[in-house]
Amino acid sequence: MENIRNFCIIAHIDHGKSTLADRLLEHTKTISERDLQAQTLDDMDLERERGITIKSHAIQMTYNIKGKDYVFNLIDTPGHVDFSYEVSRSLAACEGALLLVDATQGIQAQTISNMYLALENGLEIIPVVNKIDMDGAMIDEVKDQIVELLGCDYEEILEASGKSGIGIEEILLAVIDRIPSPKGDIQAPLQALIFDSVFNSFRGVIAYFRIINGSLKKGDKIKFLATNKVYEADEVGILNMDLVPRDELFAGNVGYVITGIKNSKDIKVGDTMTLSNHPCTEAIKGFENVKPMVFAGIYPIDTDDFQELRESLEKLQLNDASLVWEPETSLALGFGFRCGFLGLLHLEIVQERLDREFDMAVITTVPNVTYHAYLKDGSEMILNNPSDMPDPTSLDRIEEPYIKAQIITKPEYIGAIMKLCMDKRGQLINQVYLSTNKIELQFEMPLAEIVFDFYDQLKSISKGYASFDYFMIDFRASDLVKLDIKLNSENVDALSALIHRSKAYDFGKRLCEKLKELIPRQQFVIAIQAAIGMKIIARETISALRKDVTAKCYGGDISRKRKLLEKQKKGKKRMRQVGNVEVPQQAFMAVLKLNS
Repeated sequence: MENIRNFCIIAHIDHGKSTLADRLLEHTKTISERDLQAQTLDDMDLERERGITIKSHAIQMTYNIKGKDYVFNLIDTPGHVDFSYEVSRSLAACEGALLLVDATQGIQAQTISNMYLALENGLEIIPVVNKIDMDGAMIDEVKDQIVELLGCDYEEILEASGKSGIGIEEILLAVIDRIPSPKGDIQAPLQALIFDSVFNSFRGVIAYFRIINGSLKKGDKIKFLATNKVYEADEVGILNMDLVPRDELFAGNVGYVITGIKNSKDIKVGDTMTLSNHPCTEAIKGFENVKPMVFAGIYPIDTDDFQELRESLEKLQLNDASLVWEPETSLALGFGFRCGFLGLLHLEIVQERLDREFDMAVITTVPNVTYHAYLKDGSEMILNNPSDMPDPTSLDRIEEPYIKAQIITKPEYIGAIMKLCMDKRGQLINQVYLSTNKIELQFEMPLAEIVFDFYDQLKSISKGYASFDYFMIDFRASDLVKLDIKLNSENVDALSALIHRSKAYDFGKRLCEKLKELIPRQQFVIAIQAAIGMKIIARETISALRKDVTAKCYGGDISRKRKLLEKQKKGKKRMRQVGNVEVPQQAFMAVLKLNS
């Protein structure tokens, strides 16, 4: 066990984690040059296209230093704020972490929050300045920032370049010297933490685990404490580039187990695995369940695909434990699911993965956050959907979630960023100069305001120089109203939203104008209205496509023309009563891009 090191790489988005992982794999000869490609561990097409890591990836490397063979279990983690849950799971399986900082950008918001996550888990942190060979590298300045943040010595900070492979040997030596080997008792009953799982259509659910105490052999009867289910370990092994079977794994090791589980609900990420005939006494206190921040309805375009969508979501949930969902129905869209996401990027990724991996074309409704409604009789309701809003006469107050936002930027963008945050009902709490050209702003603001397009606007006004991180603080009472969209006097429940009263009029007007552009014209007039309760606050009219029925009347009496026009008018009226309006998918997504 003393030759095992379990560590992960944490950093802000785009600071070079996956590239550094490539160099470590190359240096330890875990992967041949022929198989090596950029971002080797990012195995989804989506990750490569966007240049982001979505899933944590574990891999085992062996390396001989000073005549000793060492085993490194490396976990590469995502950097985007929406996937911090993946990071927390990786940290639970490690003893140490490489904290990567880009020499050209310095410390960013997610660097700080990931560092605190690692410190809370009691991990040994090795600071590394990456991309030192780039033209704009500010090595000494970034080192000063790290010393101030971590309180470490200047000499402890390593310099590296993931692109050209500088400093890789030093990083491996530091991992051996500074990160402690796993502590655990091989003779104790098996106690293993499941930190990830994937679904394989041929072999069922494959669970990835880290053994804390004891050992696991092929053929053992294993028990999952949370679900109380017992299975046989058909295959156990280590995670190399492929799954490599082993006869037995001991405490301190990271590996996988295949049990032939076909039902995805029988295995939970974060659960403790033990032996059924010699179980451990207590479960491992790993990472906590993350509560979703953003909710949206996902509906199949063809209502017959409802069951198929359910199965796709179940399989996706195995691979993405932070996704939660429950069935719901909508008058406009039929049967579907109410899904909870960690943020807007997470929603976008789930939608994209449903399309690519399961060939499911879906309609997504307007995202919203969770609200707490308090009624006059003292009872409390949790609203994940605007259509659950109780009658205003019985309502005492509605509370919405507030977050603490941490924005790190250059001083020249402070004015524009402050204006953006104030427009989003934010309050400035604190501002601190981290260095002469880096400032940290802290705001308290409603989560609902950052759900839509806040991140995009922040990046554009700061020319990409602002980094953003946030965490929930509490729920606060707010003057919120339910805004309904009506098409020919019928509510489209999928477009309704809970919104602050001061923004309702402007939002309703813009949404009506946008829908007028997107909804195709029919043979009858379509009235698009935004309403708060019974009060209409905005209206747009889509005029009818009409045939010139008087074209054949040349000359003659006016009454002939009038008769034809009256006949047409009656036909249009009847058509309006029976005709229904199809709302295209772009209309649901247009709400997100109202400002652009």
